[in-house]
Amino acid sequence: MRCVVQRIREAEVYVDGKTVGKSGKGLLVLCGFTDTDTQETIDWVANRIVLSRIFPDENGKLNKSLLDVGGTILCISNFTLYADCKHGTRPDFSHAAKGEISKPMYDRFLAKLNEKVHTESGIFGEHMELSIYSDGPITVIVEK
Repeated sequence: MRCVVQRIREAEVYVDGKTVGKSGKGLLVLCGFTDTDTQETIDWVANRIVLSRIFPDENGKLNKSLLDVGGTILCISNFTLYADCKHGTRPDFSHAAKGEISKPMYDRFLAKLNEKVHTESGIFGEHMELSIYSDGPITVIVEK
């Protein structure tokens, strides 16, 4: 499982021009899955994201987690995170789990995140447009 996590002031996701998910201060999480991911992997990544200290404390040091600042999450499924660009100019996506495998993993991931913080999402498998007001920029990759 691979996630790109960006600290945001706000973000919104649109499908067919309509808002389907949004977040205020918090995190934008782009997540991708492989066939070998397990429930334990998903749970570990969700926990790591929520507890990562990537928000500033009163001294400006990155010392606070999403829980500490009361933030929220906008989570978007993104199989292209597993693109292999080593050969040729067309990325190879064969390492990404197929939809019928990754959809249940994505649903579990959303549920695990939502147990800890308010989480909204896009629509799995749809073409989505994102509006992002990043904060930092602070962007990290969480992978297991």
